[in-house]
Amino acid sequence: MTKYIITLTIVVFAFVNMIALRQERTITGTVTAADDNSPLPGVNVLVKGTKSGTITDSNGTYNLKVSGDKVVLVFSYIGYTTQEIKAGTKTKIDAKLSPDVKSLQEVTVIGYGIQQKQNVTGSIATAKPGRTNKSAQPQMDMAYEMAPAPFHSAPMDREKKEVFNTEEYDAIRENGFREVIKNPLSTFSIDVDAASYSNIRRFISQGQMPPKDAVRIEEMVNYFNYNYPQPKGNDPFTVNTEISECPWNKEHRLVHIGLQGKKVATENLPASNLVFLIDVSGSMSDPQKLPLLKSAFSMLVDELRPQDKVAIVVYAGAAGMVLPSTSGANKAKIREALSELEAGGSTAGGEGIKLAYKIAKENFVQEGNNRVILATDGDFNVGASSNAEMERLIEEKRETGVFLTVLGFGMGNYKDSKMEILANKGNGNYAYIDNMMEARKVLVNEFGGTLFTIAKDVKLQLEFNPAKVKAYRLIGYENRVLQNEDFNNDKKDAGELGSGHTVTALYEIIPTSLKEVTQPVPAIDDLKYQKNKVEPAAYHSGELMTLKLRYKQPDGQQSKLISSTVKDENISIAKTSENFRFSAAVAQFGMLLRNSEFKGTSNYFDVVALAEGAKGIDKEGYRAEFINMVRSCQWIAGK
Repeated sequence: MTKYIITLTIVVFAFVNMIALRQERTITGTVTAADDNSPLPGVNVLVKGTKSGTITDSNGTYNLKVSGDKVVLVFSYIGYTTQEIKAGTKTKIDAKLSPDVKSLQEVTVIGYGIQQKQNVTGSIATAKPGRTNKSAQPQMDMAYEMAPAPFHSAPMDREKKEVFNTEEYDAIRENGFREVIKNPLSTFSIDVDAASYSNIRRFISQGQMPPKDAVRIEEMVNYFNYNYPQPKGNDPFTVNTEISECPWNKEHRLVHIGLQGKKVATENLPASNLVFLIDVSGSMSDPQKLPLLKSAFSMLVDELRPQDKVAIVVYAGAAGMVLPSTSGANKAKIREALSELEAGGSTAGGEGIKLAYKIAKENFVQEGNNRVILATDGDFNVGASSNAEMERLIEEKRETGVFLTVLGFGMGNYKDSKMEILANKGNGNYAYIDNMMEARKVLVNEFGGTLFTIAKDVKLQLEFNPAKVKAYRLIGYENRVLQNEDFNNDKKDAGELGSGHTVTALYEIIPTSLKEVTQPVPAIDDLKYQKNKVEPAAYHSGELMTLKLRYKQPDGQQSKLISSTVKDENISIAKTSENFRFSAAVAQFGMLLRNSEFKGTSNYFDVVALAEGAKGIDKEGYRAEFINMVRSCQWIAGK
């Protein structure tokens, strides 16, 4: 009898153990670089033979739910040797990846840039590995279905077996130098968008150089937060300036202008009336689109308070509401509506926008945050779909007092040009979500800045002193340049500033003391009926320029003017702030990516050196990621 009981016990134990192995379990671990044991964020962790996977966070850690004891985990990232590890019954698996410089050197031209000759595995849903400090944010749940090789959704020529890229970017013509004596004023709208940076990161993470027109330098610079002082007066932001030598042209000077928006604690933010406007057309079926979108929006739902409310509108061949305005206290209902979304059909983007604004207006919160959050790849093809039609539509809708946030997803058919127009014309901001780390940055870490506007129609106008400055060049902001008369025109639309947001702008200037000018400065003939002359007092003034700024309250119609003078300073770049040096490094990298005629002596080594010396307290690891991205780009470019 005892022998029978023992045998039965063994059988039962084996059976229970077999069932347990078949049940779902979570594997956790850390991925590090084999050469120096530093953590690698953004590494793909994929269950072999499936599309199930995740990516490592800024500490290089991950967690992934698996089933069974036959699981093999694949750890991969461009620039590192792919590693496969059998999971067995383990619940903790660490991996060390070795650099694979050879694979980065073996590239061929495909689509917009250069790509590895061998097949690319893994997903575009990654962040570039960065070596970060231990204080980075804790592990987050980033699991979702991973995408197959890049550009798999783009049209294919069946005879040539080549994948074509149909992404769209507006042409950028860089700002050139302007002679101060003939053009003393420079006027532009602020830009808090950061979509260009994460989109560029997506290309580089695939072993490709980004298309030239995807590189908007101001969005690269403004991807990062800077340590400017918080405002103390009545104005909702501070204005900060620094001047030093220009890193890529030592004979020129670099002017750094930084705005810091007032940080409002989440509990003190006004109630939100949000409408999620989600593209569920057929082009959104790829794993890095709708599945990633749903996971990203679920994180945003976690941030909602009981006083906030959300409606969900979807559009494909037609538009419809799938969730009426619902309190943030009912998170389960909102998540359930998100989870049931599926992709299919054509794309009637214009109809979706009209319905979303209609619902937002019906649930309008006085003195609250009323906003449509559009999530799409921008591939509109039914109804109002041209850039001009979409521009007119969104200009009409912004008069309702509802702001707009545009979140871009996907690759291969991504319509950046259309997305940027929508955000620029709709009193809004624009971000590109390429992975769950980016979703957390935009929708959690920068929740207030992304969704809560503290000032709108913010414009800057600089008047340079011709006695001190021969010529100037605004770096980036090409599609934000305004006519000088627009500065005092309150009907002219400009950019919005969110809670806690920073905005940074850089000017490269040629001092009058420089006798030989190496950069081309377009000449304008002298006027026949009037003369341009410098006031004698300008020569005796210590002022380099006068900075003027206009802004409106979020619900205001009349702008307020702020004006200040900027003294001429002559300090070495080594004594400037980390804000100055890091923003200069990012701008320099942008010029290299664009192969700018103004890049001067720029090279990847100098960018890395300047950025490393200005990394500062990099809590989230974003600056470390940038430095590693520059290194990867250097390998790809072979320089």
